Formats: sequence, structure tokens, C-alpha cells
Amino acid sequence: MTFRDYSVFGLRVRSEIPLPELFEAGAGAADVTIRLGEVPVVEGSDSGLALDGDALILHIFGIARFRISGGDTIVVRPEPGVPDRNVRLYLLGSAFGALLHQRGLLPLHANAIEVDGKAVAFTGASGSGKSTLAAWFHDRGHRIAADDVCVVRFDSKTPHVSPGLPRLRLWLEALEAMGREPSTYARSYAGAQNLEKFDVPVARETSAGADLELEAVYLLDRGERFAIHRLEGIEAAEAAYANTYRGQYIGAAKGYLSHWAASIQLVQSTPIYRLERPWGLDRLESDCERVLEHVRSGTLADVVRRA
Repeated sequence: MTFRDYSVFGLRVRSEIPLPELFEAGAGAADVTIRLGEVPVVEGSDSGLALDGDALILHIFGIARFRISGGDTIVVRPEPGVPDRNVRLYLLGSAFGALLHQRGLLPLHANAIEVDGKAVAFTGASGSGKSTLAAWFHDRGHRIAADDVCVVRFDSKTPHVSPGLPRLRLWLEALEAMGREPSTYARSYAGAQNLEKFDVPVARETSAGADLELEAVYLLDRGERFAIHRLEGIEAAEAAYANTYRGQYIGAAKGYLSHWAASIQLVQSTPIYRLERPWGLDRLESDCERVLEHVRSGTLADVVRRA
């Protein structure tokens, strides 16, 4: 049995399963251990997440079963013949999402990039352009802090983003529009030729190497024209709560109160904006330049510009 040490989400992970998506870490005590083993089938787990005592059983049909316990252990039982890449897809995604909730952390469904030494996060529904915006910033020298799962921690009252997965997951259209050759990248889900989504690795030097103070969160939405409006009060808190990564797991992880408290703490210390824009890769350059201008303006003012 051979284990390797990695770092992700501010945690040191010791894994029996090789995790090439992550950066390896030096020697030290593990926060999380991942190992292969038997995982029971419990009532309800066939449909997703179920309880097994104080542990959680995540059953991804045809892929693997995962037992997540104590916020520090994941046992993986892959289905025979399943590509390792597909097992890791759910291990580093949904299974880790459950573990993060067990640890009482706040994982946003967001991408985060570094601007002038601080983190800026883009959240929103799948397909809203989070990774595409992050890729634009990456290609212009801004380090990537998180992709898809953005873990927020609180140092006193100040929120910080811990480095997440060092990759960008892009649809074929965005990949090609940014001048990348699809054949040089692996599909996010092995064997699904109709799912044209690809993983673009991010080098260590262009990834955030440590926690970054969170400057702002932008909730991406579609609109008839480019507009940025600050959300206030309960609307901002609900936006943070609704855009939590695997928020449906909060109840099973017994984290309702702590999660709502973290959401409130986030909006009390960090501006949350709704960013509306017409969708179109032809607008990406101008829209991202406007976002960068807004981040660097240091103002809380709303912005509305015609297309």
C-alpha cells in the first residue's frame, strides 16, 4: 500500500489513489486520508448521498462508492473497469464537497483568480461562464486560486480563499476561442465523446500558492446589457447560500447552522455583486476588462453600460 501526499483546499491529503490533478506536498501530518476499501451499500445510497451512522455514503452509479467520515477520511470502492480519471472526477468533486461540509468549511461553487494580491471569485449556475472568465484572467497573468470549488476560510473576520484544484475546465467552444488545441487536453469525463468539456492543467507558477484574502464575489447572470449591482442584506446572504458547492449535502453533514453563519459572515465582510451580461464569446474581452476595471476601482458603485 503506497500513499502520496498532496495539498488542496488548504488541506494536506494523503492518498492511496494517485491524484495527478493536484500538487504534491512535502512531509507532514495529514488532514485527510484517502484509501481504497469496501464501502457498504446502504438504503438510499443508490440515489446519491445517504447516512451510514455518522458517515456519509456517496454512490455514483456505475463509477464508485465513497464513504466520507469525520471530515478526515474518504474510502473509495471503484466499480470494476471504470477509468481512474472518472473515479477521480467524483472523488475530487462531490466526495470532497461532502467532506468540506463535514469540516464546517464554506465551499462556494465558484472560480477564483488573483488580482493585485487578493482573490476575486466568480460564482453562478453551471454554464454561466465561471471557468471561461477565469481562463481569460489566467491568460493575462493572473494566478488561478480555485476552479469550480472555492473554499472560503475566516481568519478572524477576514475571509480568505484556500488554493483549490489547479486546472480550468472549459467547454470546447471556449477552448478553441482562446486559441487552445483540444487534442492536447484530456476530456473531463473519459469515454464521453459527446461531452465536449476539457481539463486544462494550471502550472504551479500560475496557481495561487497560499491563501488569499477575498476581495469580492461576482454572481454571474445573463442580461440584456452589461451591469454590476451590489447585493445587500438577506439577498446577498441567500446568493452565497444558494451558490454553495454541493449545498444539498449540508443537511446530511449536519451543517445547516454553521453554514448559514458562514454565509452571513461572508456577506458582512465581502461585497457580493450581481454581474449581468449578454452571453457571447465575442464579448469576453470587453466584459472581462470592465470587470477588472471594477475590481481595481475600489468603489462599491453600481455599473451599467450598454452593449
